[in-house]
Amino acid sequence: MIKKYLSLRGLLLSFAVTVIIASCSTPEKKAEKEIDSFMEKSGTVGLSVAVVKDNKIIYTGAFGKRDIENNIPLKSDDIFRIASISKSFTTTALLTLTERKLITLEQDVSDLIGFKVRNPSFPDVPITVKMLLSHSSSLNDSQGYFTLDVLNPGINQDHAKCYNDYKPGTAYRYSNLGFNTIGAITEKFSGIRFDKFVKQTVIEPLSLHASFNVDDFPGNAFASLYAYDTTGFKLSENAYLSRSDEIESESYIIGYSAPLFSPTGGMKISATDLARYMIMHLNYGYNPQTGVRIISEESSKLMQTPVIETTDPDYYCLGLNRSTSILPGETMTGHTGSAYGLLSAMYFEPEKKFGFVVITNGTTSEYGTYVDGFAPVQRDVIRLLYEVFM
Repeated sequence: MIKKYLSLRGLLLSFAVTVIIASCSTPEKKAEKEIDSFMEKSGTVGLSVAVVKDNKIIYTGAFGKRDIENNIPLKSDDIFRIASISKSFTTTALLTLTERKLITLEQDVSDLIGFKVRNPSFPDVPITVKMLLSHSSSLNDSQGYFTLDVLNPGINQDHAKCYNDYKPGTAYRYSNLGFNTIGAITEKFSGIRFDKFVKQTVIEPLSLHASFNVDDFPGNAFASLYAYDTTGFKLSENAYLSRSDEIESESYIIGYSAPLFSPTGGMKISATDLARYMIMHLNYGYNPQTGVRIISEESSKLMQTPVIETTDPDYYCLGLNRSTSILPGETMTGHTGSAYGLLSAMYFEPEKKFGFVVITNGTTSEYGTYVDGFAPVQRDVIRLLYEVFM
């Protein structure tokens, strides 16, 4: 009887040890251990991640602080201004208008925006909507981009400085001004204020908690953003400024004032909801969980089709880019973002149905400086998640 008891006790102990070992070696535990190590090594303030596999979010995690001053930990539902990943939202909303045949991608922007948009070195070459969406329009940001006044020849006598000296459609030059112009065109031809139109066509159908309008959130929804310099991390106090006075004023012009919402970089959303949005593009405009289609398969594939060659990532498409270097051996589609100390990345592989979202609210210069198209905090964390989960 004693032998049987000891034997049973031994089996139970062995089983318990096996369970403990197994629980410590799950992909989730491994990811947390690896990311904790990365956080310590990089000096990153906070990091929010999401992993999608086979059309499902299989992992979300939040690490570090959302608020240094008050020692508040980051949570997975904290909202970030995601910077240039916003361009894909703007593009998606615009494509709902092309599907309704209200505009076309080959139209001359001059005929849509209400003033002449022409590179003075190439006055006979129309600048098209597609050129703006692919950063091949020859526009630059040298005069700023938070108002269309800088591009309007009737207002800015130096408007010619907004153009580079090459033929539109022949070369790549990243332009936030171009995407704020897209926001104004979207607003003008929808007849609905830009933030409300994106909410109506993209955000609400996907049941996302997101907006281009900072006033759609309570003040405590946002993860603080921290820029880094030689003295350390500094709070970016202007990251979530309300523009309500200008937006609600009589001077707001539908089809012209949309840059107030920053169509180029002003989307606010959590990493988890950004992953839900990514699943829609992973399935070419369709959300398999809800059965909702946002844009047609043709339009979504068009967003993911290379238009102009870049250095790295390899190609820019329409509001998205394509890279073979962020994950060796994989061709990924997506976008990065950088503003106010935030660094973000959303990349997916539509044929294999996996993707990643990575957002940090602040990291050191070593991990936050772009090299060959990506900052280490973007590239390293995506590679880490890929190794663990894929």
